[in-house]
Amino acid sequence: MASSPFLTFNFRVSIRVADGDEIGAAEFSECDGLELTIEPKTIREGGNNFQPIHLMGPVSYGQLSLKRGMSEDASIWDWMEETIAAGGYGRRAEARVELLSTDRTEGEGDDNLPPPVTAFRLTGCLPTKVKCPSLSAKDGGIAIEELQIAYETLRRLPEGE
Repeated sequence: MASSPFLTFNFRVSIRVADGDEIGAAEFSECDGLELTIEPKTIREGGNNFQPIHLMGPVSYGQLSLKRGMSEDASIWDWMEETIAAGGYGRRAEARVELLSTDRTEGEGDDNLPPPVTAFRLTGCLPTKVKCPSLSAKDGGIAIEELQIAYETLRRLPEGE
């Protein structure tokens, strides 16, 4: 039986720094930038005029971009300030992005959220940008702030991990 593709609207993001503090606990409305790229090295073999040989080159990762409605919670600002104060290596964190089940018949987890259908672990996370919301006296919209994170590794976790 073929499985249905996952839906993108039901997700949870958790970010934990080394001492266990959680940052912006599951408050994000948008998540983008989960990507891994291997850049191939092309080699032209002498005498082989018909095809190049491709070897594995460097691996690069995207920048995680998270957006949320601005509130009293200043944890992402605190993390950025602590990283700047630490200098050099900064204050690193580990992040986890989970796509949650949309099947209402499945049991709910400890935090009243549906169980994850898949998850990603990001290590060596370093905040690289915090963007304030655009302000306008003409608009009655929600103030959205953005956090961008550089990460060192990205791994899709096996089911249940």
